Amino acid sequence: MARVKRAIMTRKRRKKVLKLSKGYFGGKSKLFRTAKQAVMKSGQYAYIGRKQKKRDFRKIWITRISAGCKQNGMNYSTFINGLKKANITLNRKMLSEIAISDPKAFSSLCEKSKESL
Repeated sequence: MARVKRAIMTRKRRKKVLKLSKGYFGGKSKLFRTAKQAVMKSGQYAYIGRKQKKRDFRKIWITRISAGCKQNGMNYSTFINGLKKANITLNRKMLSEIAISDPKAFSSLCEKSKESL
């Protein structure tokens, strides 16, 4: 039976890991074993970060909307409740953009929210 030589696949696998760990500090970018651990951990951080990014942006949007509401004499929860009752369906991202870029339009939204309550 023929002998199986695996050097090509091993080298390919190691090169792939070392390429992914390029730019890491010290041995994490040069040594295979530490590079493999660092790449695995960075993959976990990236996976978690993709979930956290959504939370963080939602928090930012709510904070911006809340600041805009306070300038118009309301709080965030009554503003959102009023918009729902007035059948105004704008997501929080758009509401925060309106609050920043066009305060007059946001104040008119606040007035509509107050009227519907």
